[in-house]
Amino acid sequence: MTANTTTATQAPAPGGLTHRQIMTIVTALLLGTFLAALDQTVVTTAIRSIGDDLHGLSAQAWVTTAFLITSTVTTPLYGKLSDIYGRKPLFMIAISVFIVGSVLCGIASDMYMLAGFRAFQGLGAGGLFSLAMSIMADIVSPQQRPKYMAYFMGTFATSSVAGPLIGGFLSGRDSLLGLAGWRWIFWINVPIGVAALVAVNRVLRGGRSRGNSRIDWWGTVAIIAAVVPLLLVAEQGRDWGWGSPVSIACYVIGVLGLAWFIVAEQRMGDDALIPLRLFRTRAFSVGSALSVVLGIAMFGGLATIPLYLQIVKGASPTEAGLLMLPLMTGIMTASMISGRLIARTGHYRPYPIIGAAAMIAGFLLLSRIGADTPLWQTSLMMALYGLGLGQSMQTLVVALQNCVAPRDIGVATASATFFRQIGGTLGTAVFLSILFGAAPAQITDAYQDAQGSSAFAAAAAAHPDQLQQVTSSGSLDDSAFLQEIDKALAHPFMVGFSNSMDLVFLVAAAVIAVGLVLAVILPEVPLRTVSGLEAARAEAGRAAAATAATAVAEAGSASAAEATGDAAVRTAAPGAGPAPAPAPAEKILVGGTSLAGAAQPSREGGGTEEPVGVPEPAGSEGAEGAAGAAGVAPRGAQAGSAS
Repeated sequence: MTANTTTATQAPAPGGLTHRQIMTIVTALLLGTFLAALDQTVVTTAIRSIGDDLHGLSAQAWVTTAFLITSTVTTPLYGKLSDIYGRKPLFMIAISVFIVGSVLCGIASDMYMLAGFRAFQGLGAGGLFSLAMSIMADIVSPQQRPKYMAYFMGTFATSSVAGPLIGGFLSGRDSLLGLAGWRWIFWINVPIGVAALVAVNRVLRGGRSRGNSRIDWWGTVAIIAAVVPLLLVAEQGRDWGWGSPVSIACYVIGVLGLAWFIVAEQRMGDDALIPLRLFRTRAFSVGSALSVVLGIAMFGGLATIPLYLQIVKGASPTEAGLLMLPLMTGIMTASMISGRLIARTGHYRPYPIIGAAAMIAGFLLLSRIGADTPLWQTSLMMALYGLGLGQSMQTLVVALQNCVAPRDIGVATASATFFRQIGGTLGTAVFLSILFGAAPAQITDAYQDAQGSSAFAAAAAAHPDQLQQVTSSGSLDDSAFLQEIDKALAHPFMVGFSNSMDLVFLVAAAVIAVGLVLAVILPEVPLRTVSGLEAARAEAGRAAAATAATAVAEAGSASAAEATGDAAVRTAAPGAGPAPAPAPAEKILVGGTSLAGAAQPSREGGGTEEPVGVPEPAGSEGAEGAAGAAGVAPRGAQAGSAS
């Protein structure tokens, strides 16, 4: 029994690596991904404590906005540069920048300095998730990839629960080792980041770059001009006013930047930041649109549900994180099950359809929750919503990676992340605007309906000051007083707030209905059964073989012409003998194997880089050779086996 188990563990996976070797790499990648995932949830919980300590609570939105902008606009750049220079150096740069940014955030002395350091931190965060997914595409075939990507969904779920707990614990302490507790929220990233750097350096190898490619600087500038104003207005529009001169200026600049970006990408061709030729592939164009819709549903829902738990149900940020466990469990469960089914069947198309339908049902049910709905019912609705997300997110990334050439895997992965982030920003802005726009009227109606209640009348007579406070126009800016006033006076407020969320969830269901249509028309491209690295080598081999075959054919034609000319001369000359037969042309076996002494094609002939940035191992075709080819250092694999 032991022997059979060992054999199964060491058997090569469909990417040429054993399961243990793949898990060694996955562990290193998860450390990097955990950095970005944890940081967002930790800061969200602690931002009020940070603002109070730095005397700049009114500027707290810029701390979030700065990080969001830089992490979003750098994502496509990381994807393109990793296709040119290899994944490892870019991934290590992203982790290093994130660590330095975390240290700087921990020493900030005011909110605007913190916002600047958060922007610097976002420069690193932009590459963490997309590069991790790109490396996975290099070492694991699309058919087997979803079952490994479920670990990344689990990482996000874990960070969503652990983040509020850690943030609440640290920000709740006035001092820790002589420093304000909230500063450790950023410094906790340092040991995790160092561990990620060591692990990545151990299990991945650097390799050659595709040096003949140009860097699309004009496209980079254009995408910044297009995205930054739109992200700014999405984050600040509620405060500025959606029709204010500042907002209109952002709209105009964003549209002009988008037009500039399209022109720049057309001129750069294959070297573009996001090559426009990719959008001629139906699977890529539909998948990109679906990424935007999923981003709206994912981030919009994740921003709205915690408000219900905190304001209506009275949960603290830490408790709200724990109450989100059913949603996170749904994501993890659906990711694991769908991943294994895709690996077994080779078909991915049904899962975004089922996932979109599950999210629609979840949002429709959530639109019926009220102030008095039991938490167990809300938990079931959140779980259904999570099951839909879990079937859609990772499947869509695999679909986009699978429909492009191996040399574009980094671009495709970064594009999926980029479009999802754009959708998430849009969804959060729109949903919260709908919520806080409808809340005052709904709360007013709820208090009018409560006038006939004897309990409410008695509480209003006993606490007129509390009634004035709860019905004031500024009550939405700080809802902490709801836990301190009479419950009979607070209840109508909670009823009105929960009623205002009904419209939010109905709009979310309508958006996902569009996503369902996109999921239905998303074509299924047969999943490759080889990893991105192996596909790149095969593509390079075919290109080199075709080049060699063309050269041999041209050489054979030249030899035949020369022989014919010599024969004619000998025939015309007195005493000339018969012309010799032309020498047979060399035979080339397409795929990189040459016969009859033809030269072996090199990898450079196809212009394809090593996707993980690893030089091809010489000699061995066994497990060690495959490990080295896929970016796993043999010592890393051995370390994983020993453990």
